[in-house]
Amino acid sequence: MNHRTSSMSSGSSERSCTKRGKDNFSYENNEEKIQIDQAENEEEEKEVITEKDEWAINWDDEIETTDWGDLTTKEKIKTVTMNTVKVIFAIGCLYIFICSISLLGDAFQILAGKAAGEIFSNDSFLDNPITGLIIGILVTVLVQSSSTSTSIVITMVAAKILSVSQAIPIIMGTNIGTSVTNTIVALSQSIDKQQFKKAFAGATIHDIFNLLTVLVFLPLEIVSGYLYKLTKLVVESFHIQQGSDAPDFLKVITEPLVGHIIQVNSTVIELAANATSGLEDDASMINICCGVIDVQVTTIAPNSSVMETTITTCRRCESPSDFLFADTGMSDPAVGAILLVVSLIVLSGCLIGLVKTLGSILKGAVANMIKKVINLNFKYPFGWISGYLAMVAGAGLTFIVQSSSVFTSTITPLVGLGIIGLKRMYPLTLGSNIGTTTTSILAALASDPTQLESALQIALVHLFFNISGIILFYPVPFMRIPISGAKALGILAAEYRWFAVLYLLGVFFIIPAALLGLSFINEWLAVGIVVFAVVVALFITLITSIQNRRPNWLPIKFRNWKFLPLWMRSLKPYDRFFTKYLLCCKGCNTNPDDDTTVEVSLESISDEPSSSGSSERSLPTTKIETSTRF
Repeated sequence: MNHRTSSMSSGSSERSCTKRGKDNFSYENNEEKIQIDQAENEEEEKEVITEKDEWAINWDDEIETTDWGDLTTKEKIKTVTMNTVKVIFAIGCLYIFICSISLLGDAFQILAGKAAGEIFSNDSFLDNPITGLIIGILVTVLVQSSSTSTSIVITMVAAKILSVSQAIPIIMGTNIGTSVTNTIVALSQSIDKQQFKKAFAGATIHDIFNLLTVLVFLPLEIVSGYLYKLTKLVVESFHIQQGSDAPDFLKVITEPLVGHIIQVNSTVIELAANATSGLEDDASMINICCGVIDVQVTTIAPNSSVMETTITTCRRCESPSDFLFADTGMSDPAVGAILLVVSLIVLSGCLIGLVKTLGSILKGAVANMIKKVINLNFKYPFGWISGYLAMVAGAGLTFIVQSSSVFTSTITPLVGLGIIGLKRMYPLTLGSNIGTTTTSILAALASDPTQLESALQIALVHLFFNISGIILFYPVPFMRIPISGAKALGILAAEYRWFAVLYLLGVFFIIPAALLGLSFINEWLAVGIVVFAVVVALFITLITSIQNRRPNWLPIKFRNWKFLPLWMRSLKPYDRFFTKYLLCCKGCNTNPDDDTTVEVSLESISDEPSSSGSSERSLPTTKIETSTRF
């Protein structure tokens, strides 16, 4: 009888406890809740350690190899021949890959070059710095070249069409827009999940740095004008004389191939930007003049005397002797669309071939040797020098190829392969940002002496803007926020492949275009939306940081984001939509029952906090939540 009464009492107690747990997750005391939170935090810490190990470079590539001395003569010849062929094939893929990037830029210029120039021609709304920033992003994305967009800005400043103050936000926008190319390149490695995670993180580290630098220094410039004052002081302090254009090494390399396919008349963009230039409406972005010829002209005077004169005129380009798409009769949009599709296909094919070839070559001792050279770190106390040497290397190589897009796009696949670590990619990218400013400085030095001062000032704005960002986000280790941000984006993109495409379209096309459209309606409406978005992002970042580092500072309910609806803290609801209606790849889909597992696990934690079985079932839930939450 006592046993039965005890059982009934126990059952009643369990039902009562279950009811209380399901109502408000309330407990007789907070000790059980604290124990659960501690268990979840410990599991999250374990996962963070695992993630760090995944990002680290694997120095111990174990591969079965035979010593060179143990090989027969036939095997030695075969090994040397195969490796030589692979190296030649990799160099060929790299060359065509660089040419395809150049062709991609030409395609975008043909498609949208005139439109980009016309955006600059309406300078009435450029007084708003947010609008100027958005225009800088869009124009650089459309012409696929920060060098082209900054050259246009420098030309307009030199011609007094824009003031230096108006041009500063545009220059900041070009810094953001130039990183779109290596993000496109990273998408080509989406087949392999681990490679894609690292490659996408390596590409977006450039985006995050540029965005954070703009978020900090654009408001500072609006309030204080420090970039304007600093560059003006530098220009006035030195007696700077006119120089000459720097040799375009990249053009020398790509011209033999790309120049026989298409030649773009970039002057049309500058004329379109100058509203008073009288540019014809049907002016083509494709070059129509390929040199000059002397033409004999015969005229008959009123006294019936015949006069012959020689005039020099433009020789019209012909296909295929000059280049493939010369005078084809096709419209600019048609030619641009063909080149865009072809360049993307060739770029993806070359990148896949390059990655596969490098993956087969860079194995074992060879891979470790290359990794040690690229990711070299000096011993204490000189370890800090390594990153700055990487910056110098990045700046120098970017100066040689005269394009930060080409440099960062070339090393992005190496990040995916694990040859370059994310911590080394960061200073290389920062150095590339410095190297690309030399192009605009040399272009300014080649300006007319009467326009030299203003042109050089805006070029120096580009340089000091990037230096300011480096000073803020690199020397102090905990301020290297772009690294952790890039890791988070890499994990999301690897888990949900559609997110990478949405990120590319949203950051570089949809959001800037929408804000620009709103600015035409009301300039301050766009400003308000940007400010609101920044405040929300900062608040989320702050709360997440406290949750990870000092959870005890927050009430128990706010120590994670589980109090929010699933659609506000997870990509799973959106994943179902994209994988069901927009994607056909089952490999990109996640388990549709994960959502149910989360809810069941949370209830089991609430009902039976002391049960070891519930604790074990909650582990996968914690792992899923940490991979998809803010």
